[in-house]
Amino acid sequence: MDWYRLRHTIGMCLQGGAFERANYLRKHHIFFHVGDNCLIMGRKIPLYPRLISLGDNVCVASNVLFVTHDAIHVILNRLEDADQYNELIGCIDVKDNVFIGANTTILPNVVIGPNVIIGACSLVNKSVADGVYGGVPARYICSIEEYKEKRKKTCTVKPSFDKNGLTEETMKEYWNILRQKKLDCR
Repeated sequence: MDWYRLRHTIGMCLQGGAFERANYLRKHHIFFHVGDNCLIMGRKIPLYPRLISLGDNVCVASNVLFVTHDAIHVILNRLEDADQYNELIGCIDVKDNVFIGANTTILPNVVIGPNVIIGACSLVNKSVADGVYGGVPARYICSIEEYKEKRKKTCTVKPSFDKNGLTEETMKEYWNILRQKKLDCR
């Protein structure tokens, strides 16, 4: 890791929360663009960070990997004992109102259109637009409207918090919900 990325990775680690990390990226012009009202859970600065753009109202969960390049050219050039293959380098453009789930990998030359939810542990290897996507590779699952209706039905408990995080009562409610679900391991 070069000094620039190391310095800013340390800087990201010193930020107090997700909003502060997004503001840090914006203030130091680390990404090409970071819009308003963004949350960034990750702390690592990827290679070629100026090839990444985030629109307004973007939430990037933990361990999201922005891959702006590959290194396959090294192997190809060694196979042919030549220097004829270039490194694949490309931009990643995340538009407005996007949620990217934990442990997702986004490959170069991808546009994530506005109003998109990417499920956790997905691989985004091509551009996506308007809807909910998930899997390896990421595939269309449903519309945002369908997801909102499903979410209303499944997330019925409004959590309450105290100085230690979730209150004891809220945790008991969540454990009761889990215990009432039928176990289907097929």
